[in-house]
Amino acid sequence: MTTARILHNPRCSKSRQTLALLEGSGVEVDVVKYLESPPTGDEILMLCDMLGQTPLEITRTKEPLFKELGYSKTDKRSDSEWAGILAANPKLLERPIVQVGDRAVMGRPPENVELLLK
Repeated sequence: MTTARILHNPRCSKSRQTLALLEGSGVEVDVVKYLESPPTGDEILMLCDMLGQTPLEITRTKEPLFKELGYSKTDKRSDSEWAGILAANPKLLERPIVQVGDRAVMGRPPENVELLLK
């Protein structure tokens, strides 16, 4: 049976919709409430590799916390540094991220996960 891992925030409507889509598809779902159990910087880098994006590209730069912490999209930081920032401040992580095997997609829109389930 296929297992899908979702970095989930129950307060986010897109995350809830994506989880419902996964549960309705008949796959086993490993739900990670990433605000309570944040991924490590290395896990974020691995997910970024699967997504084909950089840590900055999966950062919620419009989240007030981003500016409160003094960050800017033009900051000259390495991917490892941005991954560390996301690990330390999981609220800044775009969500939901769904992983199946060695592939991952952003669940925005939720229908993106269908690509992983084929």
